[in-house]
Amino acid sequence: MLVLTRKVDQSIMIGDQIRVVVVDVRGDQVKLGIDAPREIMVHRQEIYQEIQAENQRAVLEKEIDLGALERIIKDSQA
Repeated sequence: MLVLTRKVDQSIMIGDQIRVVVVDVRGDQVKLGIDAPREIMVHRQEIYQEIQAENQRAVLEKEIDLGALERIIKDSQA
């Protein structure tokens, strides 16, 4: 892990397109501003983990009938 020290209004760059700015520091809380292209998803870690868990549940709940899928593919090629 890279650890950097920044002050309010200072920033870091991640690649060429993502800028993280320290907006405010109060006590043990830091406010960050993230400037990134719209196609790059930015989430708090706990939200990201919930999304990943939900995606895993969705995959496990959905059973795929491979035989039916094979028939659909064959029919579409005919």
